Amino acid sequence: MNKLYIGNLSSSVTLADIQQLFGERKLAVGQVLLKSGYAFVDCPDENAAIRVIEALSGKVELHGKVIEVDYSVPKKQRSRKIQIRNIPPHLQWEVLDGLLAQHGTVENVEQVNTESETAVVNVTYETKEHAKTAIEKLNGHQFETYALKISYIPDQEATQVPAHRPRRGPAVRPARDHGSSPGTSASHKLLDVPLRILVPTQFVGAIIGKEGLTIKSVTQQTQSKVDIHRKENAGAAEKPITIHSSAGGCTAACQMILEIMHKEAQDTKFTEEIPLKILAHDSFVGRLIGKEGRNLKKIEQETGTKITISSLHDLTLYNPERTITVKGSVEACSKAQAEIMKKLREAYENDLAAMNQQANLIPGLNLNALGIFSSGMPVLPSTGRTRGMVGSYNPFMSQLCYPGALYSTAAVGAMAQPYTQALEQEIVHLFIPTQAVGAIIGKKGQQIKQLSRFAGASIKIAPAEGPEVSERMVIITGSPEAQFKAQGRIYGKLKEENFFNPKEEVKLEANIKVPSSAAGRVIGKGGKTVRRGVLSRGASS
Repeated sequence: MNKLYIGNLSSSVTLADIQQLFGERKLAVGQVLLKSGYAFVDCPDENAAIRVIEALSGKVELHGKVIEVDYSVPKKQRSRKIQIRNIPPHLQWEVLDGLLAQHGTVENVEQVNTESETAVVNVTYETKEHAKTAIEKLNGHQFETYALKISYIPDQEATQVPAHRPRRGPAVRPARDHGSSPGTSASHKLLDVPLRILVPTQFVGAIIGKEGLTIKSVTQQTQSKVDIHRKENAGAAEKPITIHSSAGGCTAACQMILEIMHKEAQDTKFTEEIPLKILAHDSFVGRLIGKEGRNLKKIEQETGTKITISSLHDLTLYNPERTITVKGSVEACSKAQAEIMKKLREAYENDLAAMNQQANLIPGLNLNALGIFSSGMPVLPSTGRTRGMVGSYNPFMSQLCYPGALYSTAAVGAMAQPYTQALEQEIVHLFIPTQAVGAIIGKKGQQIKQLSRFAGASIKIAPAEGPEVSERMVIITGSPEAQFKAQGRIYGKLKEENFFNPKEEVKLEANIKVPSSAAGRVIGKGGKTVRRGVLSRGASS
């Protein structure tokens, strides 16, 4: 991946000319192979390759010709993987996510830590056709004064000979191990369980730093990817941050963020205590606490901290996380965080193993398609990621109620069903406030198209029944998994656009048609089943 192609060279260019070119600009390169009209050069690593491309391609004239520099990728390896450079440093992940999704299904997005002022990501699309379309449509795409630069990067999987394939029956596409090197077993890949923390809103600016320099320093020093979800819960006193890295990288990044906040508090004479607040899915918290609270007490004693956990009453369908508050010194909180995340990772891995064993026992529901223990990508997410994460990201998945939406991993692709099954299409009528229609449709219909593509469902907004109606009907047609995804994003969008108060739970009316033969089972004896569902979900029927 670190071999570059230099094109549009004059026939009079010599090897000494090229070496002088790199030397004058202090660009680290290795061997140079000069041909007639072009050359190849080896770079020591990906960052060095990016620096050469950004410094020379289209910017330097050599013997009367402006040279072109790009990755040297054999045709056989020009498949699903591309690199996008010159991304504005202030661009929100949500915007990039939407842009990528317009041109195909994205399996993974990986942020590359570079020394350049702009951001760089490596993107893996589901098919080579999607990647080709993205290059054609997005290369040169303008964001303010920034023009995106896109290149193929080598896809080693494209040249691998597929293993034995059965002669009969549908071909099964093996799950990919995102980001692993060829020959590495997915079972040995570490799961990407991101660290999610809450920070006071007034410290977000200090964490990011001027022109993003502070957060960039954190990511580079800890080899982590840090997503600050500034748009979530507008007006809230705290903002979530997702950190994707190894266990040690997450701890190091968390400690640096705590130190930044404490320094900012001193500079601004902020006198209140600044605890560490960790977000954890409710299904893992019981195992963190342990029998009679033994696990939590042990962590408190070993680290010299005080740990409390938010009440179950604070949970909602779209907020399944509980807040673990750790009080103590920065060093003590960091030690406690490492132990807490160790327990959460163990719980996640145990659940993942159990889910993997049970996946084939429920043939009617594709858990992978639903997003349970999935990569979190509409496409990115894991996850992850993923927001995240390096993991995949998805700015909306944090609102879903399953652990896989929060803790994403590419390794769970192995849980995909060994066969595809045509799922019955369902129709749901969801009623949204009339003033929210524009936000769902988006500029020139881009938002609703992206939403439809992400969920794999048909989404239409019915015409208004009158000039002063307060609600409009959204017609969603798709499988149960598609319904789940579409409705989850619509709920998230309404919350994000402030159609509901920050502390108000989003509640919408939905009409679901069920076969008459199944109505009795839905209602239950004496209405017990439907009442139980209403009480557990806080809904009304």
